[in-house]
Order: sequence, then structure tokens, then C-alpha cells
Amino acid sequence: MLYRENGQFKANYTADQQIFPIRQDRVVIVAIVAAAFVAVPWLASDYLLRAILIPFLILSLAALGLNVLVGYCGQISLGTGGFMAVGAYAAYNLFVRIDGMPAIVAILFGGLCATVIGVLFGIPSLRIKGLYLAVATLAAQFFVDWAFLRVKWLTNESTSGSVAVAGVSAFGVPIESPQAKYLFVLGFTALFALLAKNLVRSHIGREWMSIRDMDVAAAVIGIRPVYAKLTAFAVSSFIVGVAGALWGFVYLGSWESAAFNIDRSFQLLFMIIIGGLGSIMGSFFGAAFVVVLPIAFDQILPALGRTVGLAIDTATVSHVVLMIYGALIVFFLIVEPHGLARLWSIGKEKLRLWPFPH
Repeated sequence: MLYRENGQFKANYTADQQIFPIRQDRVVIVAIVAAAFVAVPWLASDYLLRAILIPFLILSLAALGLNVLVGYCGQISLGTGGFMAVGAYAAYNLFVRIDGMPAIVAILFGGLCATVIGVLFGIPSLRIKGLYLAVATLAAQFFVDWAFLRVKWLTNESTSGSVAVAGVSAFGVPIESPQAKYLFVLGFTALFALLAKNLVRSHIGREWMSIRDMDVAAAVIGIRPVYAKLTAFAVSSFIVGVAGALWGFVYLGSWESAAFNIDRSFQLLFMIIIGGLGSIMGSFFGAAFVVVLPIAFDQILPALGRTVGLAIDTATVSHVVLMIYGALIVFFLIVEPHGLARLWSIGKEKLRLWPFPH
């Protein structure tokens, strides 16, 4: 088989600590990234870019941020949709109130504002955990929803509560076509995925995982729970805030607070549970599952109905899709509770030892 690491020796510590120490993994990842940047923009249709790839990348970024907090640090959060909203509205206010403000700076500013709110609502994690912490972060979701509905200054005095952005550009290049939007979002997602992968492998990432596994023991060996938990909330909220700004600026164009309601928070939580907690790759697997599967069933079910002579209306399709979607979530959680990323790891292990039994 091609997937072998025989003869790939590590001569120094740097080589042993590579993100992808096996040569085949490096080749595959480089090929995927190259194809995503070069081939996909020119081969994919406008519908594929707008309806599938762009939301998939943005939700993958948001799931990545949530996975930092829940998967690596073990702090449950149900306010992710609210932190996305903070990023989107903060970026919007900076973008429309300052003439000539670059979109990239506005989006990063939205991430910084989400960081402040995330750390503020992360303070209760210093005293509570588990379901009590989940309720505390849920309060952030409801508070943010109320603020963007009632405080008109946050929506630039919009009477309807709906806001819109236009003329988004990056380095003088307008972000208007589906290809430009896709590349813009892909650049953010690839950069933050690389940063997150390196971060969780660093000393702060090890502190997060020690807090997740046993916070009392981590404190005994000298790890500061206050620092570890609040940095996890800060990093997670920053990434989620950037994803929220991209969701508003690139995918929606115009939005209101309902675009970041509690359903969005649960959707992102399902993504990391299905994809795999404590896994960068699992964030992408979970986002693909949540985004692609309902769209696929929307196309497949009416076609199956026509083959047997049944006319299935749109409402029926949507309800059946939700039923199948929920059943598959339960199935995956029973068969592999560690998510799709674990199945990927098992597959690689079997390829390493094939044809010998595992």
C-alpha cells in the first residue's frame, strides 16, 4: 500500500513535531489545499460556490472556534450564535461609520469585540462548570439577541433591525463574484485552521487539554485555571466572531439578529460533536455533514418520489430531511461517539497495517 511510514526517520525534535509528520499526509493536504485555491474557483458552478462551499467554509471556521473551547478545554458553550452576532455587528458598525475602512480590518475588529464579550461571559467558568456553565453561556445568547433588537445604535439606527453592507473589497479587489467570495473566505479559513493547529500543539493547548481532563490535577502541577479557561474563551470567541463577520459580509450581505439565534448555536455544537471533539479536522467533517447532507436529501427525496409515482411537496421533504438528519446524528453518536474524525483516524491506522490484522 502507498500509506506507509517505513523509512521516514526523524533526525531532530523539529522534524518530530511537524504538523503532518508522515509524508503521505503532507502530500494529500498540500494537494487538497492547492485544489481548493486553484481548481475549485474555476471548475465549480456559481450555485455550488454560493449555496454549499461558502457556507461550509464559514461554518467550519465557527465550528473550529467552538472546538477550541469545548473540545480542547472542556468548557461547554451554548452562546456561539451570540458571539457570531457580536462579530458581525461590530464589523458592520466599523465598516459603515468610518469611510474607507478596509473590510479585512473591520472583520478582525469584529473578532476582537467578540473576544471581549466572550471573556466577559467566560468569567463564570472560573467558579462553575458543566450544565451550569452551559446555562451561563446561554444567557450570553439571549442578551445579545435582546441588545441587537432593542439598542438601535448597534444597528446604525435601522428601524427594522436589518443591516446590509455593500462595496466589500480586499486590497482593492472587489469581493462581489462567487469566486472572489469563495477565495476570500477560504483564505481566512485556511489561515485560522493553521493557527489553531499550531496553537493546540503549543504549551497553551496542552494547558487547555489538562484543564479538560482534570482541572484539579492541572492546578496541582502549576497550571493556572483562570489563565487557561479565559484564554480558551478569548481564542474561541475571536475565531467565532470572525466567522460571524464573514457570514454577514460575504454570505448574507444583509441580515438581522435572527440570523444568529439559538438554532445557530446548537447547529455549531452538533457539528463538533458529530465531527469530533478536540479535532481540527473534525470541525470540517462536522460542518460538511451539517451543510451538505440536508441539501443532498432535498435533491434525492423528490427524485425517489418521482420514481415510485409519488409527488412529494417541499414541506414534506423538509420534514423528512429533519427526521433523517436527526436519526443519522443519533446513529453516528452510538456507533462512534468520538465523531467522524475518529473514523478517519481508524481508517489511516488500518491502511498502515494492511493486509495484516489490526
